[in-house]
Amino acid sequence: MIIIIGLVILIAAVVAGVAGVLANSGGGHALTRPFAVFGYHVTGSTGTLFLYGIVVGALALLGLSLLLAGARRTSRRGREARRGLTRSRRETAAATQDRDDLLGQRETARARTAGTPGNAPAASGPDPGADAGGAQHGKWRLFGSRSASPQAAPPGRAANDPAPDVPASDVPADADQPAAT
Repeated sequence: MIIIIGLVILIAAVVAGVAGVLANSGGGHALTRPFAVFGYHVTGSTGTLFLYGIVVGALALLGLSLLLAGARRTSRRGREARRGLTRSRRETAAATQDRDDLLGQRETARARTAGTPGNAPAASGPDPGADAGGAQHGKWRLFGSRSASPQAAPPGRAANDPAPDVPASDVPADADQPAAT
């Protein structure tokens, strides 16, 4: 709707300008005193002077519209940059919160394993986030400790002795595991 109103006003201004130039031309409408603008001597009729005024006004309007378009574009870029900065800050805050949560989980796991003798799971009851084997199932397990099933030492070797150096390729895949005690 605004575009149509602007177009009607523009057409009316052009019609008025053409009518003003044609009505003020000829010898009866000659300028009484010639003058100069930027070294250019203006002579002729008042219609010619009116036409020069229209051209200068159109050039001024063009310059103003270019200035406003540039300001609008700069404003749009600034608004987009502020939105991107806000989004980046939100993502950074979320990542920091996730990191702090993971660090808290790691510290809790360390405190739990350090507080029990022999690094055995605490006997305070089943963990709501653990399955029957004691493995933690959660969204963030990056820094959590994994529980290993206790293995008994083979006969003839104490439980605290280091394991013999046996390459993995020398052990058959279907070898029986000693029973846990």
